[in-house]
Amino acid sequence: MSARRRFRPGRVLLVAWLALLALSHATTRTRPASPPLPDGWSRSPVPAYDRDGRPHGRLGLAWRRIPAADPAPGRLPVLLLHGAPGRGRDLEPLGRQLAARHPVLLVDLPGFGASERDPADLSWRAQARAVVALLDRLDVGRVHVVGFSMGGGVALELTDLVPQRVASLTMLSAIGVEELELFGEHRVNHAVHALQLAVIRAARWLVPHFGLLDHGPVDVGYARNFVESDQRRLRPLLARLDVPALIVHGARDFLVPVAAAREHHRIVPQSRLVVLPDEGHFTVFTDPARVAVPIEAFLADVEHGRAPRRADAAPAALAAAARPFDPATVPPLAGPGLALVLLLLAAATLASEDMTCVAAGLLVAAGRLPFVPATAACLVGIFAGDVGLFLVGRSAGRAALARWPLRRVVDADRLARACRWFERRGPWLILASRFMPGMRLPTYLAAGVVGTSVVRFAGWFLVAALAWTPMLVGVAAIVGRPVLRLAGPAGIAGLGAAVVALALALRVALLAATHRGRRRLVGAWRRWTRWEFWPPWLFYPPIVLHVLRLGVRHCGLTVFTLANPGWPAGGFVGERKHEILAALARAGAPVAPWVLLRVTEPAAQRIGRALAAAGRWGGLPVVLKPDAGQRGDGVRIVRDERTLRELVGAARRDLLVQQFVPGVEFGIFWIRRPGAERGEIFSLTEKRLPEVVGDGRRTLEELILDDERAVAIWRLYVGLAGARAADVPAPGERVQLAELGTHCRGAVFLDGRELVTPVLEQTLDEIGRRLPGFFFGRYDVRAPSREALAARGEFVVIELNGVTSEATHVYDPRIGLREAWRTLRRQWALAFEIGAAQRAQGHRPATLRELAALVREFGRERRGRDG
Repeated sequence: MSARRRFRPGRVLLVAWLALLALSHATTRTRPASPPLPDGWSRSPVPAYDRDGRPHGRLGLAWRRIPAADPAPGRLPVLLLHGAPGRGRDLEPLGRQLAARHPVLLVDLPGFGASERDPADLSWRAQARAVVALLDRLDVGRVHVVGFSMGGGVALELTDLVPQRVASLTMLSAIGVEELELFGEHRVNHAVHALQLAVIRAARWLVPHFGLLDHGPVDVGYARNFVESDQRRLRPLLARLDVPALIVHGARDFLVPVAAAREHHRIVPQSRLVVLPDEGHFTVFTDPARVAVPIEAFLADVEHGRAPRRADAAPAALAAAARPFDPATVPPLAGPGLALVLLLLAAATLASEDMTCVAAGLLVAAGRLPFVPATAACLVGIFAGDVGLFLVGRSAGRAALARWPLRRVVDADRLARACRWFERRGPWLILASRFMPGMRLPTYLAAGVVGTSVVRFAGWFLVAALAWTPMLVGVAAIVGRPVLRLAGPAGIAGLGAAVVALALALRVALLAATHRGRRRLVGAWRRWTRWEFWPPWLFYPPIVLHVLRLGVRHCGLTVFTLANPGWPAGGFVGERKHEILAALARAGAPVAPWVLLRVTEPAAQRIGRALAAAGRWGGLPVVLKPDAGQRGDGVRIVRDERTLRELVGAARRDLLVQQFVPGVEFGIFWIRRPGAERGEIFSLTEKRLPEVVGDGRRTLEELILDDERAVAIWRLYVGLAGARAADVPAPGERVQLAELGTHCRGAVFLDGRELVTPVLEQTLDEIGRRLPGFFFGRYDVRAPSREALAARGEFVVIELNGVTSEATHVYDPRIGLREAWRTLRRQWALAFEIGAAQRAQGHRPATLRELAALVREFGRERRGRDG
């Protein structure tokens, strides 16, 4: 059977899932918007409004009346509002208890039960407007309102909308002030609710459920209800509540803490608080008779005029209600709030173990979490995540490094170094990595790559985590108390800043404890204070803005591509080195010999041609580089036949093998304006390869860390050293740290413009004039010495780069940032000036679409033709 027709179970499962998903959606679309009515219930259409009172058509509300068993004049009906998730039928047992003396009206709020499930607005305010419309339709006047759980929010909004129609309000295990809900902070709570809605919607669309997820208790309507409501409104609603109020709450309520009920009682001074001992959130379902007793007594007092309004409250209660909320009264998290926080802490360790432990410590310091559960959650998350890294290393091995996201955070050199260390001192390395920032990821991957026993690794790691996690959470809890006092007024932003600040302080403290760590801190400081080491995203924005201004000034963003009209897009990206070198050779330039190895050739043929070329040039070393490449990417100096065979045989893009030219390397930026008799050298850079001198005592890595410049990019140099980083060079031994004349690969660039002489300029002019369509670019050359270059114009061309090459002398450490920016702005101004002159002669610049296509093609080739 051919590979094309081979059975693929994964593809079959995908097709089956898509078919079921399509059938599921087709089925659900034929279902009614509201589920069938239960026995005894009715549904009435009422006007629908949003939270601001704007009309949105009509919606159907399900309701049921329970007549009073002992009707009497003056007894008002009781309106029961259910929670979420929930429906009106949940409160029927309580309704039957209250119906002994009062008529009862049960309602399915919009989005719940048998009412319309997808109205335009599901905020508590909009739901309250719908209930008022239903009361109007049913000709119900004043009512006693009882709000259970989330229904308490609707009850407060309803009382605010029509206070004259609310005889009393009962808050039954009801939500209210947001400071005592979940995390106590609106943005965090709202983010949790939004995440919940996103998960439910994703499940609804991606799971073949055939309607089961449309009308269940935890559905889109339930999640929208919390996302579209603003719980911050409830505190001011409670603060101005004027009707008689009863608050009934279970002492062991794990969903809405009893502290919320006490806070509601404080800010509603006329309220009556009944705390049911040993009862929880759902007592209304398990023992409705017990809940009905205080409600019936309260309703009787209201109807006999014995229940106070706000103005009738005691002076002490009014004074207490006027005091601002005290955050110190917030109790520790409990129930689902505690479970959710612990789950989030465990999950957050996958992003940052240290910052999560610090955050847990701050929650302990704030009194929101007990120490032991906070530490345990962090420990579980750390253990799961790092054992996962170990298993990735064990199952995928080094191949995992080629895949995202590991290739973004750990490179092959760091992993190889960790593997060598692990093989020598595995257990101690695991223990030490807990206390060494930056070592955990490569260490745990290395433990898997070298085939460590799972049981042994888990044991070593557990010992390290048990020592580290409680210490970190405990330190953050102790230090966090004064920090929280400072950050408290800033709310969640202050808490986030405190977490980051403490985590950074901890990292710095750990690094400062050792000489190696202190040198790393020095390196980090120099890397950010010496602009030559800045990342491109930090250095280039002013240059990019300048290029855009030039494009506007010259009426074309791509005019610069005509700086070299004989090159595709002026040498913007992806230019072929073999074509440029061939043109240089035809122009009579001294060019280092080269051979093109095409990826379409058989591997054996490529290897044979590379070896033959090396033989003609006197043997190894040779330089191996991509035919299309930038900034030293993929360039290697190959010094042995085995490596040459491996690299050429495994190539996935066209390569050049080039004779290695000894001597000093320079970068010479040359420009010539169209019509000018002579060109000029705009920049000349001397490229030096850094080295350190051994003392017979320190390892190569230690020498790098102790070097005043190398410490800034010590990771690069240690990675280039590979296994040699652990060697101890002999006293006086000079060890070269880099072998390519590329700044991003470790070379030191020095301003060499003092070497510009008439002889050198004439030599370059003669070459440039014979190169068709070339006016602007940088020669990378090697010369026997500085004197040979300046006095005799003696050099060999290694490469010639086009319009996006740079005047690299600006990377001299002695040149300041402003001068570097000024030079590069001038360079780009010249590129546009030359391009504009070429356009005036009839040449057409590349378009933005053509440049984008070149970038995409270069990216594809860089990843490999088969990748």
